[in-house]
Amino acid sequence: MAGIPAAPSGDTARAGCPTTSGPWRWGSRANRTVSQAPGPPPAAGLTRRLAALTYESLLVGALVVVVGFALLPFGGSAGAGSQELTRLSLAGRVGSLACIFAACGAYYLWSWTGGRRTLSMKTWRLALHTPKGAVLAAPQALLRYLAWWIGPVCALVAYAALNSTRHGRWAIAGLGVNYLWALADPDRQFLHDRLAGTRIVSEPAHAS
Repeated sequence: MAGIPAAPSGDTARAGCPTTSGPWRWGSRANRTVSQAPGPPPAAGLTRRLAALTYESLLVGALVVVVGFALLPFGGSAGAGSQELTRLSLAGRVGSLACIFAACGAYYLWSWTGGRRTLSMKTWRLALHTPKGAVLAAPQALLRYLAWWIGPVCALVAYAALNSTRHGRWAIAGLGVNYLWALADPDRQFLHDRLAGTRIVSEPAHAS
């Protein structure tokens, strides 16, 4: 019929503008791949992190008990035939604390590096990453571990100051310093995560 243009031939279509089919069509798979590149995992909520912390405290407590039993032979006894252990000297207490520090450090440095996680983190599907989503290297894990000790050191200092007034039991509140920091932090980060530049993120259900 006159006035209706003929459909372009195959050569004309190949030489002309791209059609809606083939690799040039809008919304192609290549375009969608670029636009949907995955970003860093989302940060875990405060409630979920505190729940994992409760579980983690039980595991660390068990580790401390094991270390304590291993050190019992070095505590001495009150005398021959006595079943009571003497109170450790200052050097003995410092040595015990050093052993606990080393044991917990070895446990956490191994668990936080190489993409590994502690048992509580696996249970609650959490992981420890850098802000860019990378796994932690040993120096950054060590910095996080040392920063975690801010709370226990505050508790020890408070106990030394309050023990003579018979209020030493309140020194336990110092253990919460690192976690109470999250209430004031704009990103709800724990103090040791803020200082070490780390993030606790949520992992998908299929992560192991």
